[in-house]
Amino acid sequence: MLSGLVGVISNDMAIDLGTANTLVYVPGRGIVLEEPSVVAFGVEQGAQKVIAVGREAKAMLGRTPDSVECVQPMRDGVIADFVAAEEMIKYFIRRVHNRKTLISPRIMICVPADATPVERRAVQEAALSAGARKIYLIQEPVAAAIGVGLPVSEPRGAMVVDIGGGTTDIAVMSLGGIIYSRSIRTAGNAFDEAIINYIRKTHDLLIGQSSAERIKIEAGTAIARANGKAVEIHIKGRDLKKGRPNQISLGPPDIAEALALPLARVADGVKIALEQIEPEIAADIYEDGIYLTGGGALLDKISTKLSRDTGVKYITPEDPLRCVAIGTGRALEQLEDIKDLLAHV
Repeated sequence: MLSGLVGVISNDMAIDLGTANTLVYVPGRGIVLEEPSVVAFGVEQGAQKVIAVGREAKAMLGRTPDSVECVQPMRDGVIADFVAAEEMIKYFIRRVHNRKTLISPRIMICVPADATPVERRAVQEAALSAGARKIYLIQEPVAAAIGVGLPVSEPRGAMVVDIGGGTTDIAVMSLGGIIYSRSIRTAGNAFDEAIINYIRKTHDLLIGQSSAERIKIEAGTAIARANGKAVEIHIKGRDLKKGRPNQISLGPPDIAEALALPLARVADGVKIALEQIEPEIAADIYEDGIYLTGGGALLDKISTKLSRDTGVKYITPEDPLRCVAIGTGRALEQLEDIKDLLAHV
């Protein structure tokens, strides 16, 4: 009775702790917070202090004086800066519950499919240090499958490819268990880097990561449009030859060419997975298709490109960006039913 009361008071929460963005799901309320995974530190009276988190901190990236440092706590889906990660989780707990003190919540957090025990422990310890009472971990593609609504408990193979900010996570599930899982350190951030490198190599123009992300969102495509008017995007940066600001224009064929290599790596990861699973499971996947989730699934024509490269059809759900967060939340709500699918340290 008392433990049940504590659970209600504590307002349990699920966190999709992503390299680029963090989403928070509260049972009974759904997704209540979506912020960039960025923390800004400043110095006050000789001590380091958090001055901004989320969107406000992201707006400072590349524009800060020496006294301010912007940190992205997550790299490739795992914690790269423990202190910043703890402060970020602490901040989000306070934001979600709109108060400074609360009974410690239980928290479900998703991790990359092949996160090591050390990396999983770092996530667990950061959340405990931030004030959590109990931590549960779930692999990102498993959470995505639950978020999509796949019948993961049935005797039929189901495959999910989740393209996040730092990793692309691939998982095959059947009968409530994970048959195959793997993470590829090629995802949204690698797409941004590919655009930066392409523009530097072909146009001698240096742009920042924020500009590359904007290009990816506004004009990114996996396959150049064969017909119709090409949508051009104007890009400003520093001319590497002249050392002064300059502007160029790029179209879909340029972006498709820039993204060819990272997309090939994702396709190769899928092909390796299909080669390593049992024939019966592979047959199920060929028949039902592969579910594509994560922010990377929003890239124009990515499902067509991956289908051409792997020979399997792809299904993109209505809201691929939030599938992992929704699935992590549902896993917390159905904790007793999905215990076998949880990740362990």
